[in-house]
Amino acid sequence: MNPIAIKPARVKALLAASRRSRILVVGDVMLDQFIWGRVSRISPEAPVPVVDFERENFMPGGAANVARNLSALGARAEIFGVVGRDHAAMQLRLHLTEQRVDCAGL
Repeated sequence: MNPIAIKPARVKALLAASRRSRILVVGDVMLDQFIWGRVSRISPEAPVPVVDFERENFMPGGAANVARNLSALGARAEIFGVVGRDHAAMQLRLHLTEQRVDCAGL
């Protein structure tokens, strides 16, 4: 199997083209939640770890992550999807807006 290599000049051209693009991302948007902590023991009731909570953070997931990545590459990214009227939706909008993603389609 012969892998196809992309030349650096082609990568630069593609990134430059992405900065001139306006891209609409349509799909399932979500807010990923990460819980950080230490496992101190296994629960005696079930074979699951017991986590001592230390911190949590949130990040756009699904199609929202794709839009965020496109924006990071310099494209004008817009997102179209369905969210609820709750705190998680507000938090997702905030994260996407901070990362220069147009959220008018949410």
